[in-house]
Amino acid sequence: IYHFHQKNGFACMMLSDIFELGQFLFVVAFTTFLLCCVDYDVLFANRPLNRSRAATVPDRAKVSLPDAVLPAPQCARRIGASGWLIFLLVMAGGFWLYRLGKVLCRLLGYWEIRAFYAKALGIPSEGVRSYSWQEVQARLMALQRRQQLCVHRRELTELDIHHRILRFQNYTVAMVNKALLPLRFRLPLLGTLVFLTRGLQYNLELLLFWGPAALFQNKWSLRPQCKRAGARRELARRL
Repeated sequence: IYHFHQKNGFACMMLSDIFELGQFLFVVAFTTFLLCCVDYDVLFANRPLNRSRAATVPDRAKVSLPDAVLPAPQCARRIGASGWLIFLLVMAGGFWLYRLGKVLCRLLGYWEIRAFYAKALGIPSEGVRSYSWQEVQARLMALQRRQQLCVHRRELTELDIHHRILRFQNYTVAMVNKALLPLRFRLPLLGTLVFLTRGLQYNLELLLFWGPAALFQNKWSLRPQCKRAGARRELARRL
């Protein structure tokens, strides 16, 4: 609900996902074109455009990219002759299909959130940008009092909603504060340093929050075995 509001509704989120798919296709196609469909000897004037003009055109004559583009059949032959490139293109195609499946699943989720905004909160999708998050939050709390969306609490507060939104971030901060994550290193002369790259952060989130062996079984609920104190050693061994 929060991300739906922050990303300005169904249409913006759908277009963002579609453009990401198109961007990936463009990057793969353009990279393949630059690798296999451009004659760089011609582009950098290492040799003339053709032999008939070799005597009249200087070796360093100015050329443009269209002059160096290879014909389509020759480009296709160069692509087919590279086994590694074919393998990478197949991998890229598989990854794109995987992303396409995820986008379709997300679109179904976006549609359900859109219906929730319209029917439960009384906010049409095209009018989401006209409401502040505080107004949406107030309607959520009023809806909780009427329909008991969260069965384990009678009323929701702003703090409850913020904790739900920042649940993963709060877990990460708590684990860092308790020194459960290996982010601090002691170096000679420099003392203790904190090391957290984007790649390391991604791997930690995959391991702890949304990977196949994560602590959470969905975006809001811990696995039952993670709540038992006696299972800590077994869970730590699996990680």
